[in-house]
Amino acid sequence: MELAKVRNIGISAHIDSGKTTLSERILFYTGRIHKIEEVKGGGDGATMDHMELEQERGITITSAATSVSWGGEGNQHIQEPHYINLIDTPGHVDFTIEVERSLRVLDGAVLVLCAVGGVQSQSLTVDRQMRRYNIPRLAFINKMDRTGADAKNVVQMMRDKLNADAVMMQLPIGAGETFAGCIDLVTMKALSFTGEQGEVVEEGDIPADMLDEAKEYRHMMLESLSMYNDEMMELLLSEEDVPEDLIHKVTKDAVQNQGMTPVYVGSAFKNKGVQPLLDAVSRYLPSPLEREISARQVNDETQKMVLKPDPNEPFVGMAFKIVEDPYGQLTFMRIYQGKINKGEMYINQRTGRKERFSRIVRMHADDREEIDSAEAGDIVAIMGIDCASGETYAAERDYCTLESMYVPEPVIKIAVQPASRADGDKMSKALQRFRKEDPTFQVYNDEETSETIICGMGELHLDIYIERIRREYKVDIEVGAPKVSYREAPGEKVEFNYKHKKQTGGSGQFAHIVGELTPIDTEGETLFEFEEHIVGGRIPKQFIPPVEKGIRDSLEKGPLAEYPVVGVRIDLRDGSYHDVDSSERSFYIAAQGCFRETMQKSKPALLEPIMKVELECPEEYQGDVVGDVIRRRGLIGSTDIREGVSYIIAEVPLAETFGYATDLRSQTKGQGTFTMELLTYRKCPSHVQEEIIASRRKKELAGAK
Repeated sequence: MELAKVRNIGISAHIDSGKTTLSERILFYTGRIHKIEEVKGGGDGATMDHMELEQERGITITSAATSVSWGGEGNQHIQEPHYINLIDTPGHVDFTIEVERSLRVLDGAVLVLCAVGGVQSQSLTVDRQMRRYNIPRLAFINKMDRTGADAKNVVQMMRDKLNADAVMMQLPIGAGETFAGCIDLVTMKALSFTGEQGEVVEEGDIPADMLDEAKEYRHMMLESLSMYNDEMMELLLSEEDVPEDLIHKVTKDAVQNQGMTPVYVGSAFKNKGVQPLLDAVSRYLPSPLEREISARQVNDETQKMVLKPDPNEPFVGMAFKIVEDPYGQLTFMRIYQGKINKGEMYINQRTGRKERFSRIVRMHADDREEIDSAEAGDIVAIMGIDCASGETYAAERDYCTLESMYVPEPVIKIAVQPASRADGDKMSKALQRFRKEDPTFQVYNDEETSETIICGMGELHLDIYIERIRREYKVDIEVGAPKVSYREAPGEKVEFNYKHKKQTGGSGQFAHIVGELTPIDTEGETLFEFEEHIVGGRIPKQFIPPVEKGIRDSLEKGPLAEYPVVGVRIDLRDGSYHDVDSSERSFYIAAQGCFRETMQKSKPALLEPIMKVELECPEEYQGDVVGDVIRRRGLIGSTDIREGVSYIIAEVPLAETFGYATDLRSQTKGQGTFTMELLTYRKCPSHVQEEIIASRRKKELAGAK
């Protein structure tokens, strides 16, 4: 396979723009499948949406990879076969890591836009991701058959909202129900798509009523392209014809090096406009030879090395996606340099472990085809190696590491537990598997509430994982809202003088302690400080550690609502003991009783966790978002507006943030994002404290019954 003819591309877009439908048509026209399945409505579901949940919900959850061949015999535009590795990625913001890791290893992309919706919120996110990895892209305006379709408006939105140099390479013939095909502005031919499934592309003359408009748009296209090339600029100025070869050459250069976005139109569902898009992918998007990939040296992070897509150089590859499989772990890998052979050993650059690549497979959605070797530029899957997402493999130890992908922080947490104890092992096995597969999915045990907490990018994200545990592991799982870990703290300084005296048959118990309890105002950071100033042996030295231990052990449950106590300083100043009845045990019990009594007298208060929340949303929604934060008892720290985006930093009580991801999205039409981290603990307002104590008492009463 000649590397210059290889294309590694992704299809990315806002949810419901028709990415998977477009992928399905590409598979059909390249001969990879022989029957088209739809995303929604009967059949087995689209090829690339191979998970049961994807087919039920009509959404893409995981990115699926396949490889196809385009061009060669019978193709008048692309004379030689081109091999396209294609990844169909999810559109929903909750599965953003799937897009992130796919774009990290791809050389080019197709940005799909809806002809009616245009540039939507997730289009902005995908655009940001493409720019992060400098991915050259084409745009495909899909759904031209929908009522209200307007390709010219979408192109204007791309220029305004994405700051993209969007250039129309085609003009649609009609729109909505009258959409009949498109005019190729390079060849000035009208293209129509006939045959049972639109597989026959017919070139004809431009309809007479559209000729003037086509000439005008061709001139606009050439003017845009001439900004990237002096030769074309001179031809235009002298009003000479621009040769077709020059248009292709300039477009390719402008796409790959300057960030121009050629725009194509069509309707994947109605089988129109897909083949010219494949021609453009072959013509304009880069091969692995045309992309410069740099890695860092293991021993010197500052030194960069440029990888060569050459099969004779030492092997370097990146494991970008991990999927657990009935036969073991399946690791998707992009090979950047060198080649791999079945059965040979390669080294994980992070762990230094040698691993055998026992089986290499080329993926087609969830089908696989065994191969013996793979070379630079390939995207394949390796069976049975044990690694994490984003790790680099190489032929030599300490050779280099590739820059890992950007992983956003999870924003939502919920508590889960199996309905029956017997399912506990199965559930933890499932959670460990998903955590390994998805870097944005995190799991931990909350020591205070003894709950298993799962964290993710949004409610849909966690909902899908819970559903997968139920189906794939047959575990009946109970989901609860996570409990907030409150704290209790003393309100004021209190002196204590506490005597513990117990007389039973034989030796009794006696301990007497005197001192002071003082609140430490560190907003919940310092748990406990203990000092003793005993003079003259009023309490023997061996009895002082039990006093400290007795108080320390009492901190686990406070007097208000049995939450942990923080911010306490104890100063032990005096006391007395009995030669026979005093013991370590007596002083331990005395300390516990003294702490309970003194803490009650100190007017204790509840502290709640306060989160630092950083929000981003379009400027026009700032008022609504700020108003909502204040309604949630939040304090606005700062607001800043840059290029139409509002950046807000606020402090919000954790208890008020549950369900916030969904609320923010509905307030901002899906365009708002936020990150959250623990800032400190602060006193609850009195009405909130009363509610918490009352609900805790209610639970205790219910438990007692």
